[in-house]
Amino acid sequence: MSQSNPDQPLIEQLIQQHGGSDNADLVEDIIETALRLADDKADRLDVKVINSALKELRYASKIFAPFRGQRKVTVFGSARTKPESPEYQQAVAFGKAIVEHGFMVITGGGEGIMGAAQRGAGRDKSFGLNIRLPFEQEPNIEIAGDRKLINFKYFFTRKLCFIKESDAIVLFPGGFGTHDEGFEALTLMQTGKSQPKPLVFVDRPHGNYWKTWWRFVEDQLLDEALISKEDLSLFKVCDDVEEACKEITQFYSNYHSCRYVKDAMVLRVKYAVTENLLRTLNARFSDICLNGGQYRAAGPLPEEENEPELKDLHRIVFPFNRTNFGRLRSLIDVVNHH
Repeated sequence: MSQSNPDQPLIEQLIQQHGGSDNADLVEDIIETALRLADDKADRLDVKVINSALKELRYASKIFAPFRGQRKVTVFGSARTKPESPEYQQAVAFGKAIVEHGFMVITGGGEGIMGAAQRGAGRDKSFGLNIRLPFEQEPNIEIAGDRKLINFKYFFTRKLCFIKESDAIVLFPGGFGTHDEGFEALTLMQTGKSQPKPLVFVDRPHGNYWKTWWRFVEDQLLDEALISKEDLSLFKVCDDVEEACKEITQFYSNYHSCRYVKDAMVLRVKYAVTENLLRTLNARFSDICLNGGQYRAAGPLPEEENEPELKDLHRIVFPFNRTNFGRLRSLIDVVNHH
């Protein structure tokens, strides 16, 4: 916030009257932005959208906050899938299996695949991000009435929470919405706007729904040079629940998380970084380092002091080019298997 803002002392006083905040600077920015809407004489509809979006995101953050330390998987799929279908049974089995691996499940809160995944996961291990629609989207009985059911007015705030709060994404067969969510997740990871995470497309046993989609991606997008071959590393297609769970759990077998510190990418990992691993990374992934930079082992950087809960993790630091995110995903796979 600009120091010359005449409202700043009043804003600071207001925040202090509410008990202060570790994020006071950001709260000040939010209040100043709201005041600027008045200065701008913004259209009432614009103000209503901004107000509703902020309220939805604030409330969702409050609900997820107690569970920040627990990994979660977002499950997408059709609301129209019937309980007798193989896809439905596959989703139930996946929900049950991934919870046994220590994950919670997030779905859109509706019936079909969403209800199936939550039926397998159980109410205590489930979140529902419901969208208010005139059809199809009543909350399923597994999550209805639970505090972890969040109702959204806007698709864009709901979709942000799906991505932001999840550590992996699994898609079962579905309609336009499922494809929209899958392609958005791919786009965010391809462009580095989302943390790297497993993205798994699960067919019915011996099914070809996502296999057909995969052929389209290869035949039309890859062959026409609309995507790069490395982008295929961002997702996996399978028809087996155990294989889907393995893709997720192996991703976090050593890798923990990542962040940028100035011009460097910092990978946090669970186990000490060996010289052999560094040699492998420098030999195989030098192409994604800027200016001939190299991979090195490190402890927590000074800029990470605001994340004391991660201080015991080891670090791999390198000057990532912030372009080849499919290659970054392949690098993480090497880190996990080395």
